[in-house]
Amino acid sequence: MVKIRLRRMGAKKSPYYRIVVADSRSPRDGRCIEEIGTYNPLTDPATITVDVEKAQTWIKNGAQPTDTVRGLLKKAGAL
Repeated sequence: MVKIRLRRMGAKKSPYYRIVVADSRSPRDGRCIEEIGTYNPLTDPATITVDVEKAQTWIKNGAQPTDTVRGLLKKAGAL
C-alpha cells in the first residue's frame, strides 16, 4: 500500500519534514517514491509547501495520506 507521509529531516531539536509518497512497509526516513512538499513547524506560522497537482494525482491513484498529512494537505488546499 502506498502512503503519503512525513519524513523527518533537520538536526536534533529542530525538525523539518518532507511530505513524501512511500510504500507503507518502508521505514519512516527510508526510501520514498516521490517528494511532493515540505513542512517546517518552527516558523511562525508554520510553513507548508505542497505540489498540489502531484498530491491530487497520487490520491486519485490510491495513495492514502496519514492523519497528520491529511490536515496539512487541507491547509494547503490540496484536498
